[in-house]
Amino acid sequence: MENRGTILMQRYELGRLLGQGTFAKVHYARNLKTGQSVAIKIIDKEKVLRVGLVDQIKREISVMRLVKHPNIVQLYEVMASKTKIYFVMEYIKGGELFNKVAKGKLKEDVARKYFQQLISAVDYCHSRGVYHRDLKPENLLLDENGNLKVSDFGLSALAESKRQDGLLHTTCGTPAYVAPEVINRKGYDGAKADIWSCGVILFVLLAGYLPFHDSNLMEMYRKIGKGEFKCPSWFPFEARKLLFKILDPNPSTRISIAKIMENPWFRKGFDDKIMNNEEETKENATVDVAAVFGSSESNTVEGKQDSVRVTNLNAFDIISLSAGFDLSGLFEEKDHMKEARFVSMQPASAIISKLEDVARRLKLRVGKKHDGVLKMEGSKEGRKGVLGIDAEIFEVAPLFHLVELKKSNGDTLEYQKVLKEEMRPALTDIVWAWQGDHQPQQQSQNQ
Repeated sequence: MENRGTILMQRYELGRLLGQGTFAKVHYARNLKTGQSVAIKIIDKEKVLRVGLVDQIKREISVMRLVKHPNIVQLYEVMASKTKIYFVMEYIKGGELFNKVAKGKLKEDVARKYFQQLISAVDYCHSRGVYHRDLKPENLLLDENGNLKVSDFGLSALAESKRQDGLLHTTCGTPAYVAPEVINRKGYDGAKADIWSCGVILFVLLAGYLPFHDSNLMEMYRKIGKGEFKCPSWFPFEARKLLFKILDPNPSTRISIAKIMENPWFRKGFDDKIMNNEEETKENATVDVAAVFGSSESNTVEGKQDSVRVTNLNAFDIISLSAGFDLSGLFEEKDHMKEARFVSMQPASAIISKLEDVARRLKLRVGKKHDGVLKMEGSKEGRKGVLGIDAEIFEVAPLFHLVELKKSNGDTLEYQKVLKEEMRPALTDIVWAWQGDHQPQQQSQNQ
């Protein structure tokens, strides 16, 4: 077990715990040889093997071998022991871009600089067949010099993930930033979907609020589907024109990244000099991915660090939506008073059935189900109106789901009480682990 002060692989001294989740924990650490500050993500190999996410981890390592860019969080090294996988990452001091936006809109030149860096990083990923699929301000970090770093490639896809029709078919991402074609589940171009998310981010940077927002999720989906938004009066005319081209609900006519980079508003002050990394990328392409999952100590990365080092790559995540398991855990703790998440190894149909059963027992009305969202409402007025709870289901693998419960209406304390005293105990037989719990709970034998 790794504790503060532990010397890891004779290379790093572990410091304070920065974040923790179902499969991993992140520690601050110091390179003993150079004194460099790093963040080390420690992944429990047994847990990952148990839920069948080995292929996803291998895919993520493949992604890491493909991308190397100054505006993407670097991963310096991948190491493994018999029971753990270690990702030695760049330690980002500046926090999330979200924290800046939460204080209000940014000045035009500042917003443009961040947008330029974002587009530059995303363009680089796309050129290597990697699509992020969960771009949002919470996944954009800032270093001590105020430069943007894209993180959390947990939902990323490689070009090889496409079906024969050339489209991706997994619905993922965060609703307010997701492209209409992703919500419609009809297959989508990963590059076009990322461009849409970049447009939402640009709007947020300039406005200080979301272009598509509604307390009713279905209404928000309707607005996204029609590209229905209004620019505030202070938006520069050229930026406004660009936004309407990016937030085009028709992916076939939506502006490309190449055209964005030619746009006069975008190009103002843009430094498009990109580092030449081809030689280093080729050097790192020999990583023995299988060694990371070697069952014996002699097959681990530990004994041959220099030959298997992976450098200057993006952050690694299995479930970027799981707080404490993503890089946001490196910074300020988030307020989870209004939401809770759990992981289940049951089919989505079983999860929905159980949630409906629990809702009926708690005398909650069950509303319409759409795109994995189940709406539950109380039958009587509470302190702040009728209690409303939304349950959203995210598929990570066919039998591996992340479920988010969120208060949509009513009093937070009432919601917390219902969640803690009623819902959590009632959901025991479908829950593998609750976010923040240290150990997964055993599911009943008859499930």
